[in-house]
Parts: sequence; C-alpha cells; structure tokens
Amino acid sequence: MMNKILIVEDVEFNLELLIQLLEDDYELVIARDGANGVKMAAQEKPDLILMDMSLPVLDGWAATRAIKADQNLRHIPVIGLSAHAMNGDQQKALAAGCNDYLTKPLNENLLAEKMRFFLKVD
Repeated sequence: MMNKILIVEDVEFNLELLIQLLEDDYELVIARDGANGVKMAAQEKPDLILMDMSLPVLDGWAATRAIKADQNLRHIPVIGLSAHAMNGDQQKALAAGCNDYLTKPLNENLLAEKMRFFLKVD
C-alpha cells in the first residue's frame, strides 16, 4: 500500500515539481492554501505533510500549528518547505510544529531521505 502524502503548495511550478518527483511512489493529495491544507489533513489522514510556509488564506506556520493542535492529526509528520533561507526560519518552523524543514530549491535526495525517515521506509 502506498503512503499518502499531502502537499500544501500554492505555486504551480513548485507543485508540478513535487508531483513529478513523488507521484510514482506515493498517493498524493493536494491543497493550495493553508486553510484547505488543514481541512485535507483532517479528511485524508495523510502519512506525511509537505507544507509550504508562504501560503494564501492561512500561512504554513498557522496551518501547521492548527494540525499539531488537533489530537487526531498531531502524530502526522510535517516537513516545512520554504524559499526563505533566513536565519531563524528553521527554528520558527520547528516551533510551529514542523518535524523538519527544507529550503527551496529543494534538494531532491535530501527530500527523499527525510520522507523515508518520517515514513519509516527503508
């Protein structure tokens, strides 16, 4: 059975890239803003969430906090994704509840490695 991944991303180019990278190995669910991401997390119960931090409606920080505040969802690992490589952004993401954090452009090998780690796949 395939692991289900929720991708929360509003930029078409980034979304297409993630879909191309992951569609062969995972069942993908897509949300294009943070509010929808929280809703999809509750509906779909994904095994892992890839959360962009700069999102419309509800940003990735707030969406992650909402997911981690929900007793039924808090166990789901969230990997924060951001084009911001500013000092403190990683700490901010982890403080919001992200289990890990990657900057864009994504290092595909690092993403795959982190996903395998959180999904406990060899």
